[in-house]
Amino acid sequence: MAILREELPYLPINFQIDLQDGSAGTTAGTASDVTGLAIEMPTIEYRHGSAKTNYTTKMVALSKAGDVTIKRGVIGAENMYKWIEDMRTGNVKAKRTVSISLSDENPQNDTPVVTWKLLGAMPIKWNGPTLSAKNTSDVAFEEIVLSVDHLEQA
Repeated sequence: MAILREELPYLPINFQIDLQDGSAGTTAGTASDVTGLAIEMPTIEYRHGSAKTNYTTKMVALSKAGDVTIKRGVIGAENMYKWIEDMRTGNVKAKRTVSISLSDENPQNDTPVVTWKLLGAMPIKWNGPTLSAKNTSDVAFEEIVLSVDHLEQA
């Protein structure tokens, strides 16, 4: 259950990702960005055939979760790539529940204040790092895009 804080919103800097792959509760290295946490509820217009009004009523159609992108520095861990290989070779059991937990700014407190669960997550795209010898201070990043069946906040 999310923890309400009335004074200030939480900063988006202290989060953990659990890919449910046995890598000790995180992505085997911290991620720098998570984007795409979204739920979309499109509407449909409907007018009952015997309605005496000359306008439609809007109703919620099927909801859907957005694609989630996780970006991290390349650390030599192969867990993301192995997951892609499982999906690519037809392992239908490779769908997972991925958890993303946000903690407050206190480094001694690692209790999550909000957790999002990505149900039925599966990788649909992997981007490797841009390799360039021009700037030696840049970090090599990789990212994985997950297709998600359903998103829950706990």
